[in-house]
Amino acid sequence: MAVDPRIQLRDKLSRELAQAEHDARIHTRREAGRLGDVPPARALLAIADHADEVEIVIEKLIGHRQPVALRLAHAVALAFSNARHYVFDRLIRTERSYRMTLLGLRHGLDTLRVLREVAAVTHDMKLLKLCDLILVERLCLIEDAELALAWFAEMPELALRSNARLVLTKRPNRPSMMLVAKT
Repeated sequence: MAVDPRIQLRDKLSRELAQAEHDARIHTRREAGRLGDVPPARALLAIADHADEVEIVIEKLIGHRQPVALRLAHAVALAFSNARHYVFDRLIRTERSYRMTLLGLRHGLDTLRVLREVAAVTHDMKLLKLCDLILVERLCLIEDAELALAWFAEMPELALRSNARLVLTKRPNRPSMMLVAKT
């Protein structure tokens, strides 16, 4: 018996959305931690809080259909996130790292938009409603993060600061493996 390609697409996009939300939780917090208590960091932390809520709902909605795939999506997200955090983010400047975080968030939005359309075509009203709810709030939060880009223009020295300055140093209440900024 052949599986409906729309259902296959829904399942693939659901896993991709789970991975994107996991990334949104991790990347935004790491980026905010590097920036400190400044407007761009506060915007990212609002997104991270939203992603915490969304990830729980996604797990409830799709976890029963794809429990192993959902765990695999989280593992892949964590692996890529760690590679970015421990390698790639060290090679770029603060402002670019922030924009890369926004790019990842936009990827999640695109995934959500396509998943929403698949939910509409397959008459999956629970999923459609979930996608709509996430989109409304996340679009506003990402817009706030985009507006916070102006802070980098006001603080060019910090925008141009290299993340290579991040070295293996201990930060209070963090494992010694965490890389943090010297202040």
